[in-house]
Amino acid sequence: MNEPADTVGGQLAGFLPYQLSVTSNAVSGLIAERYRKRFGLKIPEWRVMAVLGDSGRMTQRALTAATVMDKVAVNRAVKVLEERGLIARVPNPGDGRSHLLALTGEGEAIHAEVMPLARATEAELLAGLAPEEEAVLRRLLAGLRGRALRLAGHTQEGPEQG
Repeated sequence: MNEPADTVGGQLAGFLPYQLSVTSNAVSGLIAERYRKRFGLKIPEWRVMAVLGDSGRMTQRALTAATVMDKVAVNRAVKVLEERGLIARVPNPGDGRSHLLALTGEGEAIHAEVMPLARATEAELLAGLAPEEEAVLRRLLAGLRGRALRLAGHTQEGPEQG
């Protein structure tokens, strides 16, 4: 009989990185399922669109750092989104050797439709928490994320050079 992963005995179920990973996958999967059929977007593609929609134009390197995804996954997502006409490469006025990625009009329209669905799902997930519990959860997650990035030698702009 298959038991849920969090009820299986052993060390893995209580291992924080495992708990964070399976929780992230469950939440991302729930949100993705709600818009996959309608918009045809996979999780990495939506993450790229979400960051560009929130932050505006950015280089692929900055996008990789902002999504905290592997650069190969970001590259694949960018390629798919470009082919679909949802993002475009535009000149980088700050560096003529590189370009910036930006949502197209169609990409902005999809972003505007998906965000309310994602926010509604977030509200459903958080409905069982008191406001102060939600605030503590968000603070703790931000602290863990920042600590993990520092331990890995990353800054907000990407891996530290040295």
